[in-house]
Amino acid sequence: MIDMLAFNIFFHYLFINKTYRIFNATISNYAISFSISYIMGVVVNFLITRYLVFSESKLAPYKQFVRFVSVAFIGYFANLMVIEFLVKKLGVYPTYARPAAALSLFFASYFVHRVFSFSLSLRHHAVQSDHK
Repeated sequence: MIDMLAFNIFFHYLFINKTYRIFNATISNYAISFSISYIMGVVVNFLITRYLVFSESKLAPYKQFVRFVSVAFIGYFANLMVIEFLVKKLGVYPTYARPAAALSLFFASYFVHRVFSFSLSLRHHAVQSDHK
C-alpha cells in the first residue's frame, strides 16, 4: 500500500511533466514515480514480511535483508517491464498499470522470498502446519 500510495502522489503531484531528462536519458514521469515508490515499498515490505509473515525464520536479519533486496532488485525490472508494456503497448493509464504489475508478480514474489530470502522450505512449513 505504501508503494501504491507513494506512486500516485509522485505521479499526480510531484512529477507532473510527462518526461524528465536525467543523465542524458529521457525518463517518463511514471517510471520515476515507480522507482522511488518501489524503494519505499521494499523497505516497508521487508519489515512487515520479516516480523509478521516469516517470523519463524532463523536466518540472520542482515542476510534476510540482502536476499530480500536482491529479489526486489529483479522484481523492480520485472515490474517496470510490465508497466511499460501496459502503458506503451496497451494504452493503460499508469495509475492502473502500477497495481496490475504488482499483482501480476505478487505470488511469484511470495514464494521466492519464502524459500530464498527467509530460508523456509515449502515442505517444512506444510509439515509444521500439520502438527498444529
